[in-house]
Amino acid sequence: MHRSPAATWQRFLRLLALLLGIVAGSLACAQDIEPRAYSNAPVGVNFLIAGYAYTAGAVPFDGALPVSNAELRTSNAVLAYARVLDFWGMSAKFDAILPYSWLSGDAELRGQPVERIVDGLADPRFRLSVNLYGAPALSLSEFRDYEQDLIIGASLQVSAPASQYDSTRVVNIGTNRWSFKPEVGISKAIGRWTLESQAAVSLFTENRDFFGGNRRQQDPIYSLQGHAIYSFPAGIWASLDVTYFTGGRTTINGVESSDLQQNWRLGATLALPVDLNNSVKFYASRGVSSRTGNDYDLIGIAWQYRWGGGL
Repeated sequence: MHRSPAATWQRFLRLLALLLGIVAGSLACAQDIEPRAYSNAPVGVNFLIAGYAYTAGAVPFDGALPVSNAELRTSNAVLAYARVLDFWGMSAKFDAILPYSWLSGDAELRGQPVERIVDGLADPRFRLSVNLYGAPALSLSEFRDYEQDLIIGASLQVSAPASQYDSTRVVNIGTNRWSFKPEVGISKAIGRWTLESQAAVSLFTENRDFFGGNRRQQDPIYSLQGHAIYSFPAGIWASLDVTYFTGGRTTINGVESSDLQQNWRLGATLALPVDLNNSVKFYASRGVSSRTGNDYDLIGIAWQYRWGGGL
């Protein structure tokens, strides 16, 4: 079937925008905001992501640490890889994320000031996400005719304790434990708008060498996210984002702490395509309400390169 140049150009821009969004949130950590987590893309496409994020405020690695009046600054470099898969006829994505962080600042521990300056690998993360409805596995030629309506997906992220950790310090880059984050998400396209929502729970194993050999446990953290995404011409898109998370009360040597989390964060994302293979994403978020005082501000940039799958 012959297509006009205008129709071909519109399909190219739609493909570009969808590819730009497929791993838009791969740099996010457990308490951050992740738009377009369940977008569709052609099977076989690979993504290489390099990013940088800066945070300032309270503890961004573990909001349930027994410190107060924390003023910490981190610089975070991230290298990530993702690939779109055919998962029994539905589109899926596997991604691996390797962060490296620099942390400095001070806080109060039991009323006494403490200072921390450290750098090293943060916990690597691995995730498999599957679109269960509304996003079939498609080749590049088939994908050009794809129009999103309703997508329902699910994912499982695993964080491994393979990072810098010092048990003589209360504030660390790593957590010295495994974590598992199952999630379900829904995405609905309405014209140029896409509305999304995600619900997740983060589960943690014990840290048996916490701050001098103590045994530390943490309850699950339950989180909800919402996103309103607008697609502009030329493959550009922007989103307004919100997340709420609660839970995470800790127990040290069997004694329950008073550190239940009930936090809100707001954020925004802007994605700009360079060409079919390259794109840049800017994102920022800040805490607007926190029961335990572990708010922080974040600003970041990510470059993404795509190849394979017929591109």
